[in-house]
Amino acid sequence: MNRSRARAGWGVAAGVLILAALLAVLLFAMGLWRWFVRATAPALVDLPGGGWTAGAVLGLLSVAGWVGGAWFSSPERNRNPDRNPDRNRGRVGPARVGLAIGGAACWTVAFGALMYVLGALPGRNCRSGATMCAYIPGTGSAFLAYAATAALLGGLWYRRRGTVTAARRAEERARMRRLRKKGKGRSRAARSS
Repeated sequence: MNRSRARAGWGVAAGVLILAALLAVLLFAMGLWRWFVRATAPALVDLPGGGWTAGAVLGLLSVAGWVGGAWFSSPERNRNPDRNPDRNRGRVGPARVGLAIGGAACWTVAFGALMYVLGALPGRNCRSGATMCAYIPGTGSAFLAYAATAALLGGLWYRRRGTVTAARRAEERARMRRLRKKGKGRSRAARSS
């Protein structure tokens, strides 16, 4: 009984240490990202067009990453190439790894652009004289341009995707109706009896 308590105690201590290490790594990564954004944002908003162009480009990158991430993680991509529904268990091996890597890269671009825009804005809980908290001219307009571009293009793509999906479902229902009329669209239970 005493050994199991000691083992449980060491397990809890190891778990706490691992969580503390993960938190330290996360905070370091967030600080490093904030430093990178604050160091590169002035050069980005000084490009032709200023913050408006930078925000629009970052919004376009965010929507492109979202579209790519949705494409890589869609159910159609994760199925076997053969259309036999009885053997449709999903992709395996290199194909699944490639889809996962592509999806991760696209989602990273989508959220990275958003985090870049948010990181360029001045912090809320900072000393006013700190260089990491100073307002960078053009970041407000970059945020507005990012929000407008991402909302407009994202809304248009989402609406188009909904229309295409509805048309594809209607086509599949019509195909199943035609097969049922021919007697080939019966369920497995009806076929086996």
